[in-house]
Amino acid sequence: MTGVDGAKSAQPIAKDAKIYVAGHRGLVGAAIVRRLQQEGYNNLVMKTHKELDLKRQADVEAFFEAEKPAVVVIAAAKVGGILANSTYPADFIADNIMIQTNLIDSAYKSGVKKLLFLGSSCIYPKFAPQPIKEDALLTSPLEPTNEWYAIAKIAGIKMCQAYRIQYGFDAISGMPTNLYGPHDNFHPTNSHVLPALIRRFHEAKRDGLKEVVCWGTGSPLREFLHVDDLADATVFLLNNYSDLEHVNMGSGSEVTIKDLAELVKEVVGYEGELKWDTTKPDGTPRKLMDNSKIAGLGWTAKISLKEGLTGTYQWYLENYVNGNMVPQSH
Repeated sequence: MTGVDGAKSAQPIAKDAKIYVAGHRGLVGAAIVRRLQQEGYNNLVMKTHKELDLKRQADVEAFFEAEKPAVVVIAAAKVGGILANSTYPADFIADNIMIQTNLIDSAYKSGVKKLLFLGSSCIYPKFAPQPIKEDALLTSPLEPTNEWYAIAKIAGIKMCQAYRIQYGFDAISGMPTNLYGPHDNFHPTNSHVLPALIRRFHEAKRDGLKEVVCWGTGSPLREFLHVDDLADATVFLLNNYSDLEHVNMGSGSEVTIKDLAELVKEVVGYEGELKWDTTKPDGTPRKLMDNSKIAGLGWTAKISLKEGLTGTYQWYLENYVNGNMVPQSH
């Protein structure tokens, strides 16, 4: 039963429960599928974009009526860096709102018992107090470069809350920090800072370049979470959390961009110089989420940055040839 504050007692997910992971081929979804299988959840439902277009309401409704999953994890989203967000703002707000609205509404109507919606740390104001607590949401303006994506994700959180308040639907939301790991995007212009650094140092090593130039002073602080830790946190929340407020999902530790670059350089084995172009912007000086809520529930990250980077670089070596993704057989 849902209380006044939207809280329910969390019910552990049965091992034979039918679980639908939306976005199972992406960085996040692939990791969640791996973790669920490791934990003994083998009744998983997955559909490719060709098999099910999540933007088509009638198709999503028909899928839920046919499959009747008990649990849903929403890891499907249109994502991209600053350039993509500023070039295609309509796609980022419309596509994401359509995807999550269709999934949340159809899940409720078909009798889903538990739903977890995954968002992003970009939901928070540009100048939110650090470390960022959950209650910083909607307290001041967003970062303009990705506000379209952020507003869509905020709408997803609020939709989960509204369906919980009005219908007693057990929908929860988790907000991951900066993620990295296997299946990341290593595109030369569209990727995030960590995969971009891995690719640049690898190519500099391969081509025998004497130096690699990075933007800014290297002083900004950032938080990174390995996607396998996020997947572990996802399964933890499914089994242990049922309440109105979204939950931050982070590592709780931060690193300067300079130290991050030095660590990537070491992991890749690049022996040239690392130079900093201080005429280029640094961006936000610090971005760290407050992870005390999920820690209080009993979860903390386990994978160190060096261990995670080493595994991610190994995956890059096994899956990319001359900067291009090797086609997968499945």
